[in-house]
Amino acid sequence: MFPKSAPAAVSWGPNRVDVFYRGSDSAMWHKWWDGSRWSDPRSHGGILTSAPAAVSVGPNRINTFVRGTDDAMHHKAWDGSRWHDWESLGGALTSAPAAASWGPNRIDTFARGTESELLHRWWDSGRWSNWESLGGILTSAPAAVSWGPNRIDTFARGTDSAIWHKWWDGSRWSNWESLGGILTSAPAAASWGPNRIDLFARGLDSAMYHKAWDGSRWTDWYSLGGILTSAPAAVSHEPFRIDTFVLGTGGGIHHRWFGGNRWGNWGIW
Repeated sequence: MFPKSAPAAVSWGPNRVDVFYRGSDSAMWHKWWDGSRWSDPRSHGGILTSAPAAVSVGPNRINTFVRGTDDAMHHKAWDGSRWHDWESLGGALTSAPAAASWGPNRIDTFARGTESELLHRWWDSGRWSNWESLGGILTSAPAAVSWGPNRIDTFARGTDSAIWHKWWDGSRWSNWESLGGILTSAPAAASWGPNRIDLFARGLDSAMYHKAWDGSRWTDWYSLGGILTSAPAAVSHEPFRIDTFVLGTGGGIHHRWFGGNRWGNWGIW
């Protein structure tokens, strides 16, 4: 099915990558890498009005989130043996959702609300919290990532087209900080190890730009090329490995990865 949204990417173990996207039928579609080959696309139904988000809380577990026709967030999960039906988690979303997990049985979800603020709802100890506002003025969907237990980093484009950053350090939420740049898409974030974050977004020239936190400082933004027609997605399935996915000018999903201390060339499904 022809992709019609930015992709989402998740990994539940070494050399495993699952990619989700909204198809031309507005359903959620799924394609995965099993360590040797990419699967054929599979439909998971639903009627999506946004790109999906995906997160894993452990081996062979995936949770996906989308905005539905009612602007609420909807959830569908793989428990290791079967996919559950779609369920509504409420809310009034004005963007695609984002999701991160900092430990088994913990999920944090985010989206832009009706006042352009960052909304947050989390799953912990077998139940969902209420929605809460984390403030800000977002001009894109957010991104979220965790690089360790009880740590969450969120990112979104602000009114100045820069990427802004807010994080949970285990006891409190920080203030918003600017990470600069002039971006034309929502960001994507991945972590391949403790205190490491890799951030991606589309620039003014439609190329993919990258900025990384190495444990002590942020690098400058720099171009990884390509011609993007969507926000990117990013995931890491092992240390020093990153896979990124975007929609390209031909309409298909384009893939570029970092491994062996170098970036590979762009590939197309």
